[in-house]
Amino acid sequence: MNASEEKLGTQPLGKLMLSMGIPTLIAQLINLLYNIVDRIYIGQGVGREALTGVGLTLPVIMIISAFSAFAGAGGAPLAAIALGQGDRKKAENILGNVFTMLCIFSAVLMVLFYLIDRPFLYLVGASDNTYPYASAYLGIYLLGTIFVQIVIGLNPFITAQGQAKVAMGSVLIGAVFNIALDPVFIFGFRMGVRGAALATVLSQCAGAIWVMHFILSGKSSLRLKKSCLRLDFSLLGKIMGLGVSPFIMQSTESLISVVMSSGLQRYGGDLYVGSLTILQSVMQLISIPVQGFTQGVQPILSYNFGAGNLERVKSAYRMIIRITVIGSFLLTGFAMLFPRLLARMFTQDAELIALVGRVAPIFLAGMLIFGIQMGCQTTFMGLGQAKISLFMALWRKVILLVPFSLIFPLVTKSVISIYVAECTADALAAITCGSVFLLRIDKILKKGVG
Repeated sequence: MNASEEKLGTQPLGKLMLSMGIPTLIAQLINLLYNIVDRIYIGQGVGREALTGVGLTLPVIMIISAFSAFAGAGGAPLAAIALGQGDRKKAENILGNVFTMLCIFSAVLMVLFYLIDRPFLYLVGASDNTYPYASAYLGIYLLGTIFVQIVIGLNPFITAQGQAKVAMGSVLIGAVFNIALDPVFIFGFRMGVRGAALATVLSQCAGAIWVMHFILSGKSSLRLKKSCLRLDFSLLGKIMGLGVSPFIMQSTESLISVVMSSGLQRYGGDLYVGSLTILQSVMQLISIPVQGFTQGVQPILSYNFGAGNLERVKSAYRMIIRITVIGSFLLTGFAMLFPRLLARMFTQDAELIALVGRVAPIFLAGMLIFGIQMGCQTTFMGLGQAKISLFMALWRKVILLVPFSLIFPLVTKSVISIYVAECTADALAAITCGSVFLLRIDKILKKGVG
């Protein structure tokens, strides 16, 4: 056992959470810049239709990220539990299997979305005015699919070793490249949305090189070995069982984007679809910092659960939930109070800013208490509770939000009801997750790893 792993079970929790949670929080914020910076430059420099077009590619980006999480977020907690049990060989086999999965996913997804580009983009709300921008961006972005898979899928394994700062480095490098290259390609070479996509691909490539260099080096306590790359179906079942929850959480974001964009197009038009691009960006600015923190501290739960240190697990999840609840409430409150200020980051179009200012408080209201679900869901994932995590992921997006987004405007005949659907589903999901957590957590801890 090296020092990075040992501290997961011995270092004071407050200090440990800061050392692991803050770097991943920063990393996730930086990672968010990949898309946010593109939208800011495009919205400010190319125009409203270009901003809407790039926003329409978000479902594809979410699906690609979802498959990365399917493998990485499914495998990393299991690897951390194995490390807590002292089984390093099993942890490295999990890492090798996840890497193979990521390579397969990359090839399949890139080919698939090239084939269905036009019908998919029109399905999610593209018009004849916005499709050319969306297709131009996506055509280049898909070339970097493997880089996205590596950064998102393997970074959790670096964090699982207690190396949160190294994991942050991969995203930091990518973000620096992205911020530097965006204005060069968009404005300097006059490539517009294609330039934004190219800058993103190159920045993701830089991040992937950083990750692979560390995983293959002697500095990593979990090494990517050739002997571990062959798929082990007994391990795959466990990885997929746990990974299906984050997969559904992210992939259903794509489904929601499809449902809401098409509804906004039908009842409102391009202006309302453009508002969703900004609102989803603002929601990410709220959720990503909190999720980044939980991603960093999740290995503390997994490691100590694997080691049988249940009192430390209890102390950790109580602290995590307090932080997520306070964090989401404060960030959401700020966004609800100053929506026009945030909208101006993405556009100078007065009509679009006014619309965002009117609907943002409605759209975001459920996020005031969504920290409950973030903290509880992190605990379920950290303790390897695949079935509960899966149910909670399905409950929020598939069972609540999709039907609400379809039914509310049919009943009210108002485009505003689509924004109401989001906040209603978020609030109900948080309350449900908190209730399930209170009912189940003691039984989970008593049963142990099994």
